[in-house]
Amino acid sequence: MNDLASRIDHTLLKAEATEADVAKIVDEAIQHHFASVCINPVFVRQVAAALDGSGVKTCTVIGFPLGANTARIKATEATEAIERGADEIDIVAHLPYLLAADANAAYSELQQIATAARVARSDVIIKVIVESAALMANVDDATADARITAACAAIRDAGCDFIKTSTGFHPAGGATTLAVQTMAMHADGIKIKASGGIRTREDAQNMIDAGADRLGCSAGVAIVTGGAGTAGY
Repeated sequence: MNDLASRIDHTLLKAEATEADVAKIVDEAIQHHFASVCINPVFVRQVAAALDGSGVKTCTVIGFPLGANTARIKATEATEAIERGADEIDIVAHLPYLLAADANAAYSELQQIATAARVARSDVIIKVIVESAALMANVDDATADARITAACAAIRDAGCDFIKTSTGFHPAGGATTLAVQTMAMHADGIKIKASGGIRTREDAQNMIDAGADRLGCSAGVAIVTGGAGTAGY
């Protein structure tokens, strides 16, 4: 198995994605042995059925892409996704909590969602999207570090498994090696998923070298075959 492929969540989150588009990336994920297929919740049942027995996981997003729903709504969304067959959920955290470096408020939200998710399935993998580019933009290093530190603490204390850089939809941008390196300094038991703007094998390897355990990519096939993908999820 290609070790790089085994780290990639093969991703399609565009609003215009069709069932046929999703079926195509499922086939690609099975062929290349990607870690998971990451799709919007409406496609979870389709993807879980198609991936059954393949070894590739079904991943979906919660509160995507703004993270602006209430914790109760996100918890309900997570529960339904898991009941439909999701193995992994990527939750968009409420960004204002993280911009304020308010670890307690972020924890309160994430703990409510994670608790509901674990009731639905105890071994579900939970990743939390923090929009690292927004956290680190136009502030000094100390402020950026404090925001990432607070995010890591909230995610860890809430019992989640990964901190994830980006939705890929925020205007501030996607993953950077600096963001991943900063997360790695404060992760302390949680893993790191880099996503947003990773389009080449070099991009992917740079993120792994910086400390990423998993990669979210719409260009997964191009990456593992040595090509270059286009922008967007």
